Amino acid sequence: MRIALLMTASIASLSLMACSQKTEDHTAAATDQAGKAAASAGQDAAANANTAAANTAAATDKAADNTADAVGAAERKTDAAADAAAKTH
Repeated sequence: MRIALLMTASIASLSLMACSQKTEDHTAAATDQAGKAAASAGQDAAANANTAAANTAAATDKAADNTADAVGAAERKTDAAADAAAKTH
């Protein structure tokens, strides 16, 4: 009876050790995957930030160009109005 009990305890212990190793392997694999996912997310965030910065710079340049065009048109209209006023005097 004692031998059967010892054998059962040994088998149970070996089973637990095997499960423990398997759990440890799965935990290590999950940790590795989580690390890769975090690194990928960081790279994606950096790429998106760079794209957003480039888009903002392009929009700012376009707005500056449009403002310069509007100022030029206003100056031309002001000059034309001044010329017309000078001719009437």
